[in-house]
Amino acid sequence: MNQAIKRLFDFCAALGGLIVLSPILLVLVILIRRSSPGGALFLQKRVGRHEKPFTCIKFRSMAAGTPDVGSHDAAEAWITPIGKTLRAYKLDELPQLFNVLVGDMSLVGPRPCLLTQPEVIAARRAKGVFAIRPGITGLAQLSGIDMSTPVELANVDADYVKNASLLRDLQLIIGSVLGKGKGDAALK
Repeated sequence: MNQAIKRLFDFCAALGGLIVLSPILLVLVILIRRSSPGGALFLQKRVGRHEKPFTCIKFRSMAAGTPDVGSHDAAEAWITPIGKTLRAYKLDELPQLFNVLVGDMSLVGPRPCLLTQPEVIAARRAKGVFAIRPGITGLAQLSGIDMSTPVELANVDADYVKNASLLRDLQLIIGSVLGKGKGDAALK
């Protein structure tokens, strides 16, 4: 896929999404702040394109002060009541539209891993996955594959990189909006 076209599509869609969704984002900020102590946003260092770290922005779905671990390693008890709803409908991902807007992420691509996940990083490095921007949603996510299986994840991510197209991206976006995908193994 032409990366300039993908970037233009990502920028326009993220900007449009932020404008259209701004009332919903504001309501979610208020609900999160009222439901538990702490800020509404959760900032976490993730591995981006060419293995460059960036700050990923999400709505906070866990209690403030919980350990910084991957979602598949999070204890259910750490998740706030509103956090369960946010995760179930993938609303916790909406602030990542800001990451897309500034170019740290794409709408579709391999989900960004944590700096503390060396097995995932090594498997993705071996498959050339870091050649593209990570995405808010991706093929592995919709296939029910999370970071608890690094080699399987890297294989699916590499398939996406090799066969990326605007049509495929649109199909994955529609699948995400329709709620396809299993989410994280520990939270099923």
